[in-house]
Amino acid sequence: MPGNKVSRQKPCHHCKSRSASAPPDTSTIHYEKFWLYRHCSSVQQRDRQAQKAGQLFSGLLAMNVVFLGSAFVSSMIFNHVAITLADVWILLSILKVLCLCWIIYYLLGTSQQPHAVLYRDSHAGPIWIRGKGRFLARSVLLFGSFSILLNVFQIGYSAILIQCKSRVEIVFPSIEILFICTQAFFLWRHSKDCIQVQHNFTRCGLMLTIATNLLLWLLAVTNDTIHMEIESQLREVEQRFAGKAPFSHRYLCNETALCTCPNTTICKVFQKGYILLYPFNTEYCLVCCSVLYVMWKNVGRRISHHHVPHIKPKFKLQGVVFGPLLGATAVIIGICVFMMYQIQATSSAPNHQVFVMYYSYYIVLLPLMSVGAVIGTIIHALEKRELDTLKNPTRSLDVILLMGAALGQIGMSYFSIVAIVATDPRDLLNSLILSYSVLLIFQNITQNVFIIDGLHRQPFMSPGKEEEMKEEQNHDAYDQRRVSVLELGQEIRKVSLSYLHSYSHLSWKRRALREISFFLVLCNIILWIMPTFGAHPVFENGLEKSFYGYSTWFAIVNFGLPLGVFYRMHSVGGLLEVYVTA
Repeated sequence: MPGNKVSRQKPCHHCKSRSASAPPDTSTIHYEKFWLYRHCSSVQQRDRQAQKAGQLFSGLLAMNVVFLGSAFVSSMIFNHVAITLADVWILLSILKVLCLCWIIYYLLGTSQQPHAVLYRDSHAGPIWIRGKGRFLARSVLLFGSFSILLNVFQIGYSAILIQCKSRVEIVFPSIEILFICTQAFFLWRHSKDCIQVQHNFTRCGLMLTIATNLLLWLLAVTNDTIHMEIESQLREVEQRFAGKAPFSHRYLCNETALCTCPNTTICKVFQKGYILLYPFNTEYCLVCCSVLYVMWKNVGRRISHHHVPHIKPKFKLQGVVFGPLLGATAVIIGICVFMMYQIQATSSAPNHQVFVMYYSYYIVLLPLMSVGAVIGTIIHALEKRELDTLKNPTRSLDVILLMGAALGQIGMSYFSIVAIVATDPRDLLNSLILSYSVLLIFQNITQNVFIIDGLHRQPFMSPGKEEEMKEEQNHDAYDQRRVSVLELGQEIRKVSLSYLHSYSHLSWKRRALREISFFLVLCNIILWIMPTFGAHPVFENGLEKSFYGYSTWFAIVNFGLPLGVFYRMHSVGGLLEVYVTA
């Protein structure tokens, strides 16, 4: 098959480098072969062409699966009679079973073959968790745990209302739990693998799993948007018919009947727990896609010695005062604003002042974040740290995700700007929304520049670390050298003086970067919490909805809101890495 390998005991000059963990005398190079390039004269050239062809064909597989699933989801939305939610669930269940079969085969077969994993990508994951875990392992386990609990609540809720719900609504979450557990274990154990056998089959399996997670994300986002749309419509009905029973606990079973949650505590727990944990499922799918993509890029990759980092910075809360203080203040105020907004917005008639309060909070916070990001970028320019130009698939993916996810909030902001300017920008609420939209665009851009510039900087090393690295690199040359106690004392004194001199000149830059990074981390956390757990003023203020129309505006929000939530969470990881490397 296209993924066949050729083993050589004598490595070529191009591929003689190997992982630090692999013994030099047992390393074996596995070259890729592809039938289209079987006549290439050079083995290395044939290997490179076969790798590109394997990536192309596996990418085409994922593209077709995503298009097929998107067609099902779109048909369910626009023609729910012909294509139902149960049909989409059946398709996704088939894909998940296929992914489970491949993951089990990888765990028990591919990864157990001789010389299957000669290299491990030490860059796979943010620096702040790299020393202790796998690539994004904590994020996968965190969101995966919440997603499992979400499906447990869904099963319990459907079981209580089994008289008006399909049995598929119990089977599908059960398969989802099995899929999440297996995938989380797979990513925890093998996310750093640079697999050297069965290249094309592994690429296709990874791409199939990526496509499945993307479709699960698409379905989750679509269902969440439809749920919020129905809630908003029902709230409008409540306002017209005051005194009627609230509709917040009613779910449509068909066109004529309502499936009502019984007035029992267990049903309320399942219902509220499902709504509360719903955002974590969308985050889990996107995080898994990120991890799987880096694994796909690492298939067949051979890592040289200079790719292995000599230092592993650790996260330490030292030397920062103002960043945590200002950030904690922003978080506390944000939680208060969020709670007041939720209380007012969920009432039958949301107060106009609650929107003024909500947007005013953003208008104060966003400029502070933008100024901090600009100052941090200027400090990066004043630093003498060199740029890290080594090939790093994880960093490249981080940049793509930051730029791509920012398009959600930026796009929604531009739509809001057009709607406000075309209507009445002099109104108080409209002027606040206009200012909020402009500031949000500027904040996204400045923060992206700051994070991306920081990710491409070499980690700061004190002179003591530099001396340690030089000692390690020249260990063989000085193996026979005998150092007296006096010489050792002189060396320690020399390094200490050099460190104090360097600290006096560089400490203010490092401290400023740490303060700014930590402040932005806390700000992005509160800006992630508010829209994730229910603060959606774009659904409630009515301005954009009346301008663009109900369906059009919800389609815009359906694209922008989930990306905005993911952007805030992903920015936290990037900012923590900038904090550690400073």
